[in-house]
Amino acid sequence: MNASVNLPTDFLTAIQNIVGEQRVKTDTDALMTWGKDWTKHFEPNPSVIVFPSTTQEVADLVKIANQFNIAITPSGGRTGLSAGAVASNGEMVVSLDRMNKVLNFYPADRMVHIQAGMVTEQLQDYAESQGLYYPVDFASAGSSQIGGNIGTNAGGIKVIKYGMTRNWVLGLTVVTGKGDVLHINKGMIKNATGYALQHLFIGGEGTLGIVTEAEMKLERQPQDLQVLVLGVPNFDAVMPVLHTFQSKIDLTAFEFFGEVAMQKVLDHGHVQRPFESQCPFYVLLEFEAPFEPIMDKAMELFEHCMEQGWVLDGVMSQNLEQVQNLWRLREDISESIAPFTPYKNDISVLITHVPAFIAEIDQIVTENYPDFEICWFGHIGDGNLHLNILKPANLTKDEFFAKCQVVNKYVFETVKKYNGSISAEHGVGMTKKPYLDYTRSDTEIGYMKALKQVFDPNNVMNPGKLFDL
Repeated sequence: MNASVNLPTDFLTAIQNIVGEQRVKTDTDALMTWGKDWTKHFEPNPSVIVFPSTTQEVADLVKIANQFNIAITPSGGRTGLSAGAVASNGEMVVSLDRMNKVLNFYPADRMVHIQAGMVTEQLQDYAESQGLYYPVDFASAGSSQIGGNIGTNAGGIKVIKYGMTRNWVLGLTVVTGKGDVLHINKGMIKNATGYALQHLFIGGEGTLGIVTEAEMKLERQPQDLQVLVLGVPNFDAVMPVLHTFQSKIDLTAFEFFGEVAMQKVLDHGHVQRPFESQCPFYVLLEFEAPFEPIMDKAMELFEHCMEQGWVLDGVMSQNLEQVQNLWRLREDISESIAPFTPYKNDISVLITHVPAFIAEIDQIVTENYPDFEICWFGHIGDGNLHLNILKPANLTKDEFFAKCQVVNKYVFETVKKYNGSISAEHGVGMTKKPYLDYTRSDTEIGYMKALKQVFDPNNVMNPGKLFDL
């Protein structure tokens, strides 16, 4: 039985009148598919799935939800890792799957106006078709949607050069929790007319309203990207390697992963070990090398790192196919560890603090999870670490998560000690909600709740995510 039977008939009729009967789903398959994201902590229990195709339809749906006091969970590509898009309490899921079109392109501004349901890879492909580049990239680019990326301020593998999603949003069309439509900033680079409201919705996880359209900035295409994968002996060697290369070359990526992560990817059989040496940890560097002197400098820096003992072995890409295969060593990690039901921590500190921070976290993890496989990887060039604890076969999911949550306190106390973040790029959702005060002060959270009241006075927009009112 699904929850839709509890919905008032007048409510169902009203939303069908807005979007059409064919775009309202209450069957069990639809409820289970669109009611969840990639997290496995919470069971989905939505009441109805609705598929609007315009901003006005979204606004009308929000107004009806207010009228009947029905909560809304916005839904994009459902690739989130913090349960921000899980509808677990009978919510109406508003899916943006149909809102995936390019609305306008402004060549002189290097800007494209899109609907928020556009898949990340779709935007990347469109940019390429215009001779341009959309640089926010991550493993879920083939299914994540721009609206979801905006809602969590997604980062990914190129942040060291290009920054987070926030850096690429020039304007938003938003439906607030009241059902008001706001056209914010309208694509302008310079606009000194008071509060930059768009930034409240970037990272707001749909708690203030639903992003329906966005003006996104594009960039020139990178030239002759090269990749180095280097094996390093320990955590302490990672930062000297970063500093050495960064002082002489503009890096577009600096990624990090351990041998456990490497082995899980290799077990899938799609790629081979990049060199014979098996190392405790690896770093992947990417940079543009349109001119021969840059390649010469990269080799010089590589040899210097070898001489210092910071690098044990390494390989540099020789062609585009090798660039793609070396990247797979990093990008295939999430997929490779998924069968092990990983408990994910997505934490960050200032780059300055990374060596000491990693040492402390590693000690906590080693002491508390002596029998668990620990899979380290992350965007270490911008201070973001992904700590994944893999579930042993002899524990149930609930038993395993319970053990992991006991140690969260120690991990997040260390994050707080270094003034870091409990969620660098995955959002807070429901999984990190109990730990928000490790990163945000009570006063800050009070202001955030006050903003929620302004934009969403009836608390219909994604309630129970980020914080509880």
